[in-house]
Amino acid sequence: MPDHAIDLATTTDVVIVGSGFGGLAAAKRLGRSGLSVTLITANAQYLFQPLLYQVATGILDSATVAPKAADLLARHQNITVVEGTVVDVDAEASTVTYVGADGEHTLAFSSLIAATGASQSYFGRDDYADRTFALKSLEDATALRAQILDRLELARTTTDPEVRAAASSFVIVGAGATGVEVAGQIAEVARRHFKQEVSITLVDGLPKVLPAFGGSLSDYAARTLRKHGVEVVLNSLVTDISDGVVTVAVDKGAQTRSFRADTIVWSAGVRAADFAEILAKATGCETDRAGRLLINPDLTVGGVATIYAIGDMTSLKGYPGQSPVAMQQGRHAADIVARKKLPGTEFKYFDKGSMAIINTGSAVVNVRDLIKMNGLPAFGAWLAVHVYYLAGFSNQLTAIARWLGSFIGRDRRGFDEAQAPKVEATR
Repeated sequence: MPDHAIDLATTTDVVIVGSGFGGLAAAKRLGRSGLSVTLITANAQYLFQPLLYQVATGILDSATVAPKAADLLARHQNITVVEGTVVDVDAEASTVTYVGADGEHTLAFSSLIAATGASQSYFGRDDYADRTFALKSLEDATALRAQILDRLELARTTTDPEVRAAASSFVIVGAGATGVEVAGQIAEVARRHFKQEVSITLVDGLPKVLPAFGGSLSDYAARTLRKHGVEVVLNSLVTDISDGVVTVAVDKGAQTRSFRADTIVWSAGVRAADFAEILAKATGCETDRAGRLLINPDLTVGGVATIYAIGDMTSLKGYPGQSPVAMQQGRHAADIVARKKLPGTEFKYFDKGSMAIINTGSAVVNVRDLIKMNGLPAFGAWLAVHVYYLAGFSNQLTAIARWLGSFIGRDRRGFDEAQAPKVEATR
């Protein structure tokens, strides 16, 4: 007898792997389809990843950005949410094998939608993972939050100037939206909430911050960061991170600079989640250097017409790794599965624009290069869009209340969730 459960008799019309933006969008789309749907998720949560930095900086608590996927789908009687990790896919037999709390299970499907997202990439230096903080999971955000509290408390209480300097220094690698938002909010929380001076350095290998925005919006973001005390170091590649020191080569090695900090945040790259490799082997699908699946125009994987992949774990036509792409792809795949669209229908992304917040009253918005905003109007637009997409009415109300307290006042209720600082603990 095997020591695990093999439910070969258990079948479902659709298996969705992953409960992020794409997976949840696909599930909701199939909620009234009449098809049986099983959503398998490794963490049981629907993670609103763009707001993780607000958990890390005490604006929001964990529950607001990570409600349970099962709660959000509870009204759909045809959907079952299962917590587990998929470890195998048999494309020929149309089965998935996953490991749950009660052992290993095999589930047969008619269609599979993979939406497991991406994890952090360190460009061949995986040792950096143990020396830096990431912002890809709720655990990442709470760990960074604890570190920020810990270091600021140490900087406040120590009498050693060298210890104080390191504790109050932060280096953020990567000047995309996450890096810019983290840098801006650490500056704001330190000075407005804790009333402490800090040193913040933002490093990127490209010549612009927020390179996806470009032009005047990138320039505005850089000016705003510098105005609030963030040192912006561009055209600079990280060559080493060790013993709390970040070494960078500036202008293709013309100059070398080093930055000492107790807190180093890495937001410089992504790679496909591990499930992409499993799916590539099962379907014969090719991948790019970041491990992303090179999917077909209709979102199918390899030569298998019943398996779809969406979101950050895929590469298609240079579409950005952003939540709107994943959600639109999730709905497209669901429509084909439910035969609201014909099999083989090509996915076409409608770009609704991009936005990023820098600090209170400062943000940038670019809607397909037709509408560009910065400053307070962009900040208001950012608030409106993010509260709209936040899952759950109670979470929306909570976010509005917390934003009012944090951006108008000096309240950071999210820090109440953190444990008391332990000044000896650093990454």
